[in-house]
Amino acid sequence: MKVILQKDVKGIGKAGDIVNVSDGYGRNYLIPRGLAIDATESNINILNEKKKALEKKRQKEVEAAQEIAKKLSQETIKLKVKTGENGKLFGSITSKDIQDELNKRGYDIDKKKINLADAIKTTGTFNVDVKLYPGIQAKIKVEVVGE
Repeated sequence: MKVILQKDVKGIGKAGDIVNVSDGYGRNYLIPRGLAIDATESNINILNEKKKALEKKRQKEVEAAQEIAKKLSQETIKLKVKTGENGKLFGSITSKDIQDELNKRGYDIDKKKINLADAIKTTGTFNVDVKLYPGIQAKIKVEVVGE
């Protein structure tokens, strides 16, 4: 019996997969629990339409992320902080500080997507990676200036 999985089923497949299962397992377990539906012609067509819609949505998200990455790559963020001797900062610059500055400029980026190896503890110019979408990154320049 062919069924279309509605949810992930361990050992069988993921949601949206068309799988072959025994008749009893399909009729008595998967379908009554809402884990699967019969793989009729109309249900397969509906599944294909959903997949096409998801692909279009994903494509739009990728294009938007690439556009934001292009804009971000041209940005230079200048942060003024108090410094001590030899250009050392009182405290450090973290991804939260960079996120706050990006939010002021109109970018809505989560601080978890800003990739800092370590907190910035000295003045200077640093390149920081920002992950926007899987496989899409932008490099922004962060210029730390002492007051």
